[in-house]
Amino acid sequence: MASKQVVNFGAGPAKLPEEVLLKVQKDLLNFKDSNLSIMEISHRSTEYLKFNDDTQAAVKELLKVPDNYKILFMQGGGTGLFAAVPLNLMSRTGSADYFVTGSWSAKAAKEATKYGKVNLVLPKTDKYNDIPDPSKWKLDPKASYVYYCSNETIHGVEFPYIPDTQGVPLVADMSSNIMSRPIDVSKFGIIFAGAQKNIGPAGVTLVIIRDDLLGNPSPFCPTILDFSIMAKDNSVHNTPPTAAIYVMSSVFEWIRQQGGVEGMEKHAVRKSQLLYDTIDHSQGFYCCPLNPKIRSRMNVPFRIGSVNGDEALEKTFLTGAQERGLLQLKGHRSVGGIRASLYNAITYKEVETLVQYMKEFQELTKK
Repeated sequence: MASKQVVNFGAGPAKLPEEVLLKVQKDLLNFKDSNLSIMEISHRSTEYLKFNDDTQAAVKELLKVPDNYKILFMQGGGTGLFAAVPLNLMSRTGSADYFVTGSWSAKAAKEATKYGKVNLVLPKTDKYNDIPDPSKWKLDPKASYVYYCSNETIHGVEFPYIPDTQGVPLVADMSSNIMSRPIDVSKFGIIFAGAQKNIGPAGVTLVIIRDDLLGNPSPFCPTILDFSIMAKDNSVHNTPPTAAIYVMSSVFEWIRQQGGVEGMEKHAVRKSQLLYDTIDHSQGFYCCPLNPKIRSRMNVPFRIGSVNGDEALEKTFLTGAQERGLLQLKGHRSVGGIRASLYNAITYKEVETLVQYMKEFQELTKK
C-alpha cells in the first residue's frame, strides 16, 4: 500500500480511507465486470439497480435500521436538506422546533423560516460552547418536527445523547458524525448526512426516513427534494451521483471490515481523548473553550494562549504544521483558531503525529 506523506485534518471534503481510494482507483474502469466505468453505466441498468439496493442494505446493516424506514441517496448536500426537511414536513402543523447549537443548525433554522414558523428550543446565544440543560428547553408539542444537528463541525459541539422530543418526530443532521457511534434509529423521524465529511465524497446525501413521514410534502416542494417521490422511485427518479454513491458504498464495506459502527466508536473515543488530553494537560498553552461534556469526537477546535487565542502564534503553528504535512488545521473563518477533524478515516497514528508536533511547538515557544 502506498504511503501518504501528508495527513488531511480538513473538516470536509475530508480524508477518505486509503484502502478505499486504492480500491476505487483499481475498479474505476470496470464496474462489476461490465467493461464500463461506474461514471458511464446507466442508472437504470440491472447492474446499477442491484448495486443501489446492495448499498441501501449496507446502510441498514451497519446502523441496524428498522424495516419501516426508507434509505434515500439524494443531492444538494446538507444545505439542500435544510430546505427539503421543512418542505416535506412543515405542512403537518405549520411550525417546527429547532435546536440551534452552532452555525449549521442556525443556517437550517433560518432556511426553515421561509416555509413556516420556527420555534427556537434553546435561548439565543452568540457563543456556542454548551448545550443547555433540558429544563431550559422550550418544546412545542404541536410542532411538525424537532430538528437538531448532532455534531457541529465549526464550533465542535456534539450531542452526547438523543434529545427526548416527547413523541414529536425528530430530525437529525448527522453529516459529520454519521457511523462514528451506534444510534437507535427508531428514535428518529429523519436522519440525513452529507457524505463528504465521514462516509464518502461530496455529491451524495444519505437520508433515512420513517415511512409515516412520507406522502405529505408542501405543494410547492420541488420534485428533486420530494422524499416521497425519491422513495417511490428508489432514488433513481433522476440520474443519481453514481460515482459518489459507489465510493460511499466502498466506505461502508471498509467500516464493516473495521468492526462496524461499534469499531468506529472505539477509534473515535481513543483518538479524540488523546488530543483533548494533550490540550487539557498543556498548562493553559492550548485551550478548548467547550464544556467537556459536549466536546465533539469528530471536530476539535482549540486556541493558543487563551480562549480568544494569540493569532500571531496560531499563524506560526499552522505554518509549521503545513511544513510537516499536517494539512487543513486552520479553524473556520467565522471563529478562527485551529481545528482538527478526526473523522473515521483518520488513524490513531496520525493523531499521535499531530500531538507530537503540538508538544514540540509548545516547548519551542517556551524557549
